[in-house]
Amino acid sequence: MADFESSQLSLSIGLRDDATFANFLSADNAPVIAALQSQIRGCGESFQYLYGGGDSGKSHLLQAVCHLSDELGLRSVYLPLEELALLSPDLLDGMEDLDLVCVDDLHLVAGRKKWETALFHFFNRMRDAGRYLIISADAAPGQLGIKLPDLASRLAWGVTLSLQSLTDEQKNEALKLRAKERGLELTDEVARYILHRGPRTLRELFDMLARLDHASLMAKRKLTIPFVRETLQW
Repeated sequence: MADFESSQLSLSIGLRDDATFANFLSADNAPVIAALQSQIRGCGESFQYLYGGGDSGKSHLLQAVCHLSDELGLRSVYLPLEELALLSPDLLDGMEDLDLVCVDDLHLVAGRKKWETALFHFFNRMRDAGRYLIISADAAPGQLGIKLPDLASRLAWGVTLSLQSLTDEQKNEALKLRAKERGLELTDEVARYILHRGPRTLRELFDMLARLDHASLMAKRKLTIPFVRETLQW
């Protein structure tokens, strides 16, 4: 059994250490976060469907749930279809033995018969085993273009959670929160400069912050606008 579990868990793309609830700016999404945390603590629905735009933080939250499940002594796996959709859906076989499975970006396999059929049967196995399942996508269940009626029906079960994308002001706060987690002093002025001149997605902004963190440590300089401009060659 150990070899089976090891082979299945190896399919999970490594969780980002910084993808936690602690450094996710809840903003207007506090009820969503509460629902996800309640589920894994055994107080919510066993199946939850999470949807939102590409920059809403779905992947972050699914990984945060996996981190929390690890803390609670539960076995979990994070399956990003962005990286796994080209593989056989047979990878789902046996995963109902885990306590929690998080399937990210379901829309990437919508309309693909083999994947839809495999997901339908997997959903049933997870339900019968009393496990936790979270599925994310970029649209509500009825707007995904799922062709298998039985799967479409299953996706309407449980709780559907809608994530609200952050405003520019909230992105500014999220950037400062992430800097604080890194032990960086990021003033509101510098954060606004980065947001104005930098990429628009949070993932890219956070990657840019990591680059600035490394550069500031090497140069032993604070994050100022001139330093950011020099480092990023803006």
